[in-house]
Amino acid sequence: MYRNMSPGAIGVSATLEEALRLAPLGGFEGVDLDVGAARQLGEPKEVAKRFADVGVKMGGFGAPMAWNAEESEYRRSLEALGPAAEYAAAAGCTRTSTWVPSWSDEMPFEQAFEWHVERFRPIARVLKDHGCRLGLEFLGPRTLLAGHAHEFISTVEGMTQLCRAVGDNVGHLLDAWHWYTSHGTLEDLRQLTDANVVYIHISDAPEGVPVDEQIDNVRRLPGETGVIDLAGFLRDLHGIGCTAPVTPEPFVPRLSEMPPEEAVRTVGAGLAKVWKAAGL
Repeated sequence: MYRNMSPGAIGVSATLEEALRLAPLGGFEGVDLDVGAARQLGEPKEVAKRFADVGVKMGGFGAPMAWNAEESEYRRSLEALGPAAEYAAAAGCTRTSTWVPSWSDEMPFEQAFEWHVERFRPIARVLKDHGCRLGLEFLGPRTLLAGHAHEFISTVEGMTQLCRAVGDNVGHLLDAWHWYTSHGTLEDLRQLTDANVVYIHISDAPEGVPVDEQIDNVRRLPGETGVIDLAGFLRDLHGIGCTAPVTPEPFVPRLSEMPPEEAVRTVGAGLAKVWKAAGL
C-alpha cells in the first residue's frame, strides 16, 4: 500500500502538474491520474516520466463509466472507455473505480444484483483488454437508505460477491468510512486478498454520533477523532499483502479554504499519524 493523493478529494483544485508538485509536501507517494489533463501534457511515456521525475507513483484514473445511465449513454461511455484505459495503462496506471448505491427505487435485491452484473461485465472486459482493474465501492451508512424502496449491497461480503460475479479483474474500492458505518469488522478485511482490493479511501468520523446516525459527507481527517479504527484497518490490509493506493477523502470544508500547500500538509499529517500507528 502507499499514501496517495486525489486533489479534489481533499478540497484542492490543482492541475496535474500542480498535484505532482504538491504531493511530496504532504508525504504522499502517489497521485491520481486525470487522463484528460494528462493528454494535454503529452504521450503516456512523457506523463510517466513526469511522475518518475518527482518520485511519485500513479494511483487510480478516472474513466468514462456511465454504468447507471440510460442505454444509449451507457453505450457511448463504453466506446470512450477503451481509449481512456489504453492511455492510462500505457502511462502505467491500471486502477479505476466507481461507487454503487446501497439502494434501488425500482428493483428488489436479486433483480438489482443481476442488473449490476450485466452493466459492469462489459466495462470490466474493456478494462481487462488493457490490463486494468475495476474497483467497486459499497456505501455503508444506514442514513442513506431513508425514502428508498429496496436495500442493495452495503457490506464487504456483499460487494465481494458482486465483484466475483462481474469478473476476475474486479475488486473493492474499499472505503474505511463505509466499512465502519456498515458495522464491518477487521475479520471482514482478513478474508480479502490483494486481488480483492483495487483502491482505498480513508477518513475518520465525528465523535458522539451513533454509527447508524452517521451522515456520509460529514467526516473528519484521518486520525482526527479515533472513532474509526484506521490503524487496525490499515494494519490488517497490509497483512493480506494489499498493494492498493490509500487515498484520504475526508470531506472537511475548511480544507478548501486553506492554501493548497497547507491543505496537503494537513491531510498528509493525518494520514501519516494513522500510518505510523498501523506500524507501516
